[in-house]
Amino acid sequence: MADTRGAAIYRLEDVKAHDSAEDCWLVIAGKVYDVTSWVPSHPGGSMIYLQAGRDSTHLFDSYHPLYVRKLLSRYYIGDFQDENYDNIQYMQPFEEKFYTTLKERVESFFDKFKLDARVHPHMFLKSALIFVGLTFCYYTTFYRQQHFLFSLFSAAGMGFFIAEIGLSIMHDANHGAYSRYPLLGYIMGASLDIVGASSFMWKYQHVVGHHSFTNVHNYDPDIRVKDPDIRRVTSKQPWHDYHMYQHVYLAILYGLLALKSIFLDDFVAYFNGRIGPVKVPKMTPVEFHIFWWGKAVYATYMLVLPLLFSYHNFLSLLVCYLVSQLVTGWMLALLFQVAHVVEEAEFFDVDCTNGVPTLSSGWAALQVRTTANFSVNSLFWTHVSGGLNHQIEHHLFPAICHLHYPRIQPIVESTCKEFGIPYHRFPDVWTALKAHFAYLKKVGGSVEFRLAG
Repeated sequence: MADTRGAAIYRLEDVKAHDSAEDCWLVIAGKVYDVTSWVPSHPGGSMIYLQAGRDSTHLFDSYHPLYVRKLLSRYYIGDFQDENYDNIQYMQPFEEKFYTTLKERVESFFDKFKLDARVHPHMFLKSALIFVGLTFCYYTTFYRQQHFLFSLFSAAGMGFFIAEIGLSIMHDANHGAYSRYPLLGYIMGASLDIVGASSFMWKYQHVVGHHSFTNVHNYDPDIRVKDPDIRRVTSKQPWHDYHMYQHVYLAILYGLLALKSIFLDDFVAYFNGRIGPVKVPKMTPVEFHIFWWGKAVYATYMLVLPLLFSYHNFLSLLVCYLVSQLVTGWMLALLFQVAHVVEEAEFFDVDCTNGVPTLSSGWAALQVRTTANFSVNSLFWTHVSGGLNHQIEHHLFPAICHLHYPRIQPIVESTCKEFGIPYHRFPDVWTALKAHFAYLKKVGGSVEFRLAG
């Protein structure tokens, strides 16, 4: 329908009807855009329809240079108005002075040095080394005759390289920060499926959910809990006696993260159609086949073939497999947790006083306040963590290849200081880990946090 000015007005039910790659509408900063014609040419490939039929304001803004805002007008079809819409409204979308200033400075840096922000040539060499390392460790774990201790060592190496696929290759690729060729980026993003977990589910939990609503209660799927739950990360979550020991038992249980994702979480999300608060849309035929064939290929080479052809007995195979998955789980869990689940990082509640969930912070400022860096001057940790040691920079610029983050980090930190936004960083990974477990102990056992819950 149209208002008196002649501009079309769309409600949520109108927009939701256009939620696929073949019929793609986006809500961006209160306006509705039909980008269907642009989907086949989108440099970021499938990223454009992750939020088809829904609000894409902050995904759009964080993934595009400033000039792209001006190009939106060619796809504009009307305004979005729906008093029952329950998506979070951040302060001043597209008008957050801090983020505009920061983007101008970072974009000027890349222009000055004629660098491609999305691509770093070393990523291709790094990727090759990771795949070669994984193949070698897989072979020596299961098929090379050697002392069992060497097989365990190879299994740990296999777990390390599986984690590196998750931390470096698929993480960049599924953020559109790997290649200018969408097909190559899509293939590298699907490398997660080859090591057992679903890239499709990961994108909706991490890209759509976590990056849009970092550390926001009831919106960030990474801090979702049920009652009872083994983990308590804020005073808003239910408290139970066993939480007093969570800083001990979680150190062990974090190792199960990879197994949980592969054999439980992906299937629960598939059949429930949700990942916590995030709705999972219907898969395209390609996504459907990648999901199921990925699971089949993983089960075949990781479980079936070793049983058939390895010289190890069943128990030895099981131990080797568990060692590899524990290493993967610990690496992934700990490197992500130190970024957001520490006392320095803030947690936010939405204000529903006016009937609309609202945050007083701008989106970019919230990303900084809810995040902490570590070892920002370490090239070693930049490579091993896939740039998660620069998690602040990653949340502000997820479409920039992680190998560029050390060069823009001083720009981000100085701009935060200029705007009075606290910029948290730990001097090394060990300090960050101690801060994480100290926070788990505090939120799980202190009188203050127990009473608050």
